[in-house]
Amino acid sequence: MNRIAEKNRKYARRRVHIRKSISGTASKPRMTVFRSNLHMYAQVIDDTTGRTLVSIGTLEKEFAKFRNNVEDAAKLGEALGKRCLDNGVTTVVFDRNGYLYHGIVKAIADGARKAGVKF
Repeated sequence: MNRIAEKNRKYARRRVHIRKSISGTASKPRMTVFRSNLHMYAQVIDDTTGRTLVSIGTLEKEFAKFRNNVEDAAKLGEALGKRCLDNGVTTVVFDRNGYLYHGIVKAIADGARKAGVKF
């Protein structure tokens, strides 16, 4: 098996393992993070109904200037936290989505905490 396919297989396995134990409810939805080489995305999801309550990403016009780095990830997390509070979401369960809780993923979580969302 080539190196890239093996890396993707391990990532998918980590995601499944994490999702077995983390689930969002209406009172405490799940905040999940996705990052690519160019963009960052985050969603707050109610898993009981399968609805996305709040979403944010660098493809939106107001965040298009953000790059995939820790400083901009913290700003994106703060904006996500403000959107959560505007929509009545105060506590969440954090889903790191198979990534290490380090760098960009941690910065998004810390930014949301700074805005007032409790984990």
